[in-house]
Amino acid sequence: MLEIKDLAVSYGSITALHDVCLRVGKGDIVTLIGANGAGKSTTLRTISGLLKAQSGSIKYEGEEISNQPPHKIVARGISQVPEGRMIFANLTVRENLLIGAYLRKKRNELSTEFDFIFGMFPRLKERLLQVAGTLSGGEQQMLAIGRALMSKPRCLMLDEPSLGIAPILVKTIFQKITEINKSLGITILLVEQNANLALEVSNYGYVLETGRIILHDQSSALRANERVKSAYLGGG
Repeated sequence: MLEIKDLAVSYGSITALHDVCLRVGKGDIVTLIGANGAGKSTTLRTISGLLKAQSGSIKYEGEEISNQPPHKIVARGISQVPEGRMIFANLTVRENLLIGAYLRKKRNELSTEFDFIFGMFPRLKERLLQVAGTLSGGEQQMLAIGRALMSKPRCLMLDEPSLGIAPILVKTIFQKITEINKSLGITILLVEQNANLALEVSNYGYVLETGRIILHDQSSALRANERVKSAYLGGG
């Protein structure tokens, strides 16, 4: 579904990604793990069109999408839940969700998405008219995921969904990510610093260090890999 070959991205004179290659198969959950500053968010932002690729290829469903504007990439079926959630704090929960559907021309078809999101995240229904900035960190993450789902994506990219969330809610968020994948058949590319959780819910994983993919394998194999255990899983 999503294939990246030899992707290079620079911030001025600093190269953030060096010939990154990764593949996300249809219906899979693929995770990208690595330390802070490894280039994980840069990878997602480049796929989304928020950053320009210096070189390399990004293909989605067989078509080149590198350096296309973000709204065209969303229209193709890719949505991103950004790091830090980036909800519209002064708008209500309902208004945030509707913004996620801004490319949907048939607004009368949104009820199905609302029903699914409220079934998955009942708290959002309870707080539908509440100003989003007053929600807890976990509720804001639920809202950010819900907003992304309103565009009816076929591929959902999540950037650090556990960041700034109470531990008791982190497990819930990851359970919901699995549910989205299984219930809706949405392909997921997950960037996450909590490598244990990321490898637990994913099928396949890539390890990114200083802008380079250094390892990739089935998630179960990466969890058993001594190098990964030592560097990312708190063991060795």
